[in-house]
Amino acid sequence: MYERKILPNLNCGLDLIGEVLYGKWKIRLLWFINEGHKRPSELQRKIPDATRRVLNIQLKELEDHELITKKIYPVVPPKVEYSLTDFGQTLIPVIAALGNWGDINEEQLRSVILKRLKSESQ
Repeated sequence: MYERKILPNLNCGLDLIGEVLYGKWKIRLLWFINEGHKRPSELQRKIPDATRRVLNIQLKELEDHELITKKIYPVVPPKVEYSLTDFGQTLIPVIAALGNWGDINEEQLRSVILKRLKSESQ
């Protein structure tokens, strides 16, 4: 298992947010869980580019940071569902604001991202 060599810098709110939300799929996972997609298979369908392993790791990290809870039902085959904690629910307006900013600036963001990708491929 991965072991950190350098301890994270936790001196301000931005450092703390980065530590909790760093991960390619975490914001989307929180959003989809909030929308009612609670089963791992549903989340996998909503984020098909992510591997099951990566999603499981990031779900575990969100659980460790107390943003989501995992409920395992005692049935065969096992049934697992995720839900937001009250603490995790407080992030939804922040994620919505980020999404709105992305929508408002979609054209410029797409342009600079494509420009960077083009320059990297040359």
